[in-house]
Amino acid sequence: MMKRGNLGWRAVLLCVASLAFAAHGTEKDVPILLPAPRQIELKEGLFSPPKNGTIALSPRVDDALLRIAQSAQKHLQGQGGTWELRAVAPAALDAYPAAISIAPELCPQNEGYTLKIAPDRLSITAHDVRGVFYAIQTIKQLARQSRGGLPCVEIADWPDIPNRGVMLDISRNKVPKMETLFQLVDFFAEMKFNQIQLYMEHTFAYRGHETAWQEFSPMTPEQVLALDAYCRERFIELAPNQNSFAHLEWWLKHDRYKGLAENPAAPFTLNPVDPQAIEFLGGLYDDLLPNFTSANFNVGCDETDLGNGKSKEACAKQGVARVYFDFLMKVHELVKQRGHTMQFWADIIFNHPELIPELPKDVTAMLWGYEADHPYANQTQRMKEVGVPFYVCPGTSSWNCLLGRTDNMIGNMRNAAENGTKNGARGLLVTDWGDGGHWQYLPISFAGYAYAAALSWSFDANRNLDLARALDAHVFQDEAGVMGQFALDLGNTYKENGKLLGNEALPALLLYSHGLPSNDKEFKGIKRRPLEKSIKAIGKLLTQLEKSEMRRGDAQLVVDEFKNNAAMAIHGLRLGIARLSSKELNVAQLPANERAELAADLGRIIAEHRRLWLERNREGGLQYSTKGLEALLAAYKTP
Repeated sequence: MMKRGNLGWRAVLLCVASLAFAAHGTEKDVPILLPAPRQIELKEGLFSPPKNGTIALSPRVDDALLRIAQSAQKHLQGQGGTWELRAVAPAALDAYPAAISIAPELCPQNEGYTLKIAPDRLSITAHDVRGVFYAIQTIKQLARQSRGGLPCVEIADWPDIPNRGVMLDISRNKVPKMETLFQLVDFFAEMKFNQIQLYMEHTFAYRGHETAWQEFSPMTPEQVLALDAYCRERFIELAPNQNSFAHLEWWLKHDRYKGLAENPAAPFTLNPVDPQAIEFLGGLYDDLLPNFTSANFNVGCDETDLGNGKSKEACAKQGVARVYFDFLMKVHELVKQRGHTMQFWADIIFNHPELIPELPKDVTAMLWGYEADHPYANQTQRMKEVGVPFYVCPGTSSWNCLLGRTDNMIGNMRNAAENGTKNGARGLLVTDWGDGGHWQYLPISFAGYAYAAALSWSFDANRNLDLARALDAHVFQDEAGVMGQFALDLGNTYKENGKLLGNEALPALLLYSHGLPSNDKEFKGIKRRPLEKSIKAIGKLLTQLEKSEMRRGDAQLVVDEFKNNAAMAIHGLRLGIARLSSKELNVAQLPANERAELAADLGRIIAEHRRLWLERNREGGLQYSTKGLEALLAAYKTP
C-alpha cells in the first residue's frame, strides 16, 4: 500500500535529480500534466536550487500558506542546506531564489496561479492560497518527469468549474479503510479535485441505530472528523451524503424501521405521507451533519418507487410527481433548519419537468447520467434557464462491468464537462458506484478519476488529453509506459462481446444472471464467437502487465487487482459459452466435468477477491459482495 503523503512539496526540488524521466518523454518535450494547464510554455534550461537560500513570501501570511511554505522549507533543508522563510514587501520578491506571492490583482481567477521556473529561480503567484497549493501539485508532477533539475516553464492556469469532486460509493458493500481514504485524498488533491462525497445509505455509525449498520464496518463520527480535517489541509471539502428517500433497504428490512417503508413487503423507499419518516431523517441528520465542516449536504432522493404501497391513495389524488416533490421540500426544510445547502439527484425532477420551475433557488440539482449520449445539453440548459444551481455528475463506467467501459466513460465525461462548462455548472462530481457487490477494484476507476479531474479543471485544454501517457506519468507511475494504455484497452474489451448494454457490460451480466434460464430476454442476442473473441482479447492484454515498471508503493497489488477482475470477466464469458453450447436452462444441468472445471476456477477467484478486498477495505460488507459468486459456485457443485 502507498503511504500517506504530506501536504507539501514532497521532495520536489532538490530530490528531482534522483527521479528518472517518465516514459514517452524526452527532455525537449513539454511535460505532460494532469490536468493539462490552459497555458504552458517550455523554456530552455533546468532549475537547480542552491544548497542555501530563502523562500520569500508576500506579506500577511496566513496559517495555510505558512504550512505549505514550511513543508517546502523542510524538504529543501532535508538535503543538508539551510533555508529560511521570510515575508517581504512585494517589490522585493524577485530578489530571492524561491518566492510565493498571493496577488489577486495579478491572478484574478479563483484558485488560479502562475508558475515561472527559470534556471536561477522559481516563483509562484496565485489568486489565493488554494492557487499556491495547486501550483505545488504542478511542481510535483514536473519533478516526477525530470532529472537533474526542474524544467524551465511558464504556466498560467485556473479552473473552469469551481467545484470538482469525486463521489465514492461506500454502501454497496465496500467501506474503504482509513488508510485507503487518506491515500485517495492525496491522489485527488494532486489532480486538483476540491470535493469528496462518501455515498451513504447505512454505513455511518448512527447512535442508537446499530441494527442498521453493525454488519458493515461503518464510518464512525471520529473517523469522519479525522478525514474531514485531512481533506481541509489539502483544500478538499468533505461533503456529507446520505440517501434520504429510496435506496434504504438496509434500514427498512429490519422490523424496527419496516413501518416507515412505502411497501413493507419490498422495503426500499420511505413512505412520503408518513410524518414519522421526516422525524426519522431529522434524527439522522442531527447525528451526521455536525461531523462535517461542509455546508453542502447531498440527500440523494433518487429512483423512488411511489404509488404502489402506502402512498397509493395520495398518488392517485395528487399525482406521483406532486407526492414526490412535497416530500423533497420537507427534506429541504430539514436541511435548511440545520444550516446546510441541499443537493439532490435530479433524475425524478427531469421525469416530471413541470416541477422544475418550482425548485427553490437555494438547492443544487445533481444531474446524473452515465451513458455517452446522456442529454446533458438539454438538462444543463434547462437548469440555466430557471436559475437553479446544478452539478453535472458523470460516472467512471466501472461498476457492473468488471473491467470498465473506456470509450463510454470518455464520451460521458466529455458530454457532461462540455455542457456543464457551457451552461454554468457549479460543480462536476464524478460518481463511482458499487452496484452488484462492488466487484470492480479501485484501479478500474483510475482512468475515470483522472479524466474527470482534467475536464472539470479546463475542458478545452484537456478534451484531447493523451490520457494513457498522463496515467503512466502520474497515476500508475509506470516508467515502461505500459499501464495507461493497458487500462484503457482493457476497459474497451466490452465492445468485443457482441452485445452492448446500458450501464453494465456483458461479462458481469453473465455472472449476475446465472440463475436465469438461457432463453430469458437477458440472453437475447448473445453469441458464442464474440465471447470467445473477448476472452482472447483480455488474455492478450494481460501479457502487458509483465512489462510494466510501476513505481507506486502498491504496484503488485494493482497488478493483482487487474488480474482478478480479468479472471472474473473471463469466467463470466466462459459461463456464457457453456450455456450457449449446451442450451441448458440451469447452470446445475451443465455437464459434470465442465461444472467441476468452472467451480475450481471460481473458487480461486472468490478466494483472491476476499484477499484483495481486505487489502484496501474493511471486512464489513465482504460477505454480501461474495454472495452472488458463492451462489454460482454452489450451483456448479449441485449433484
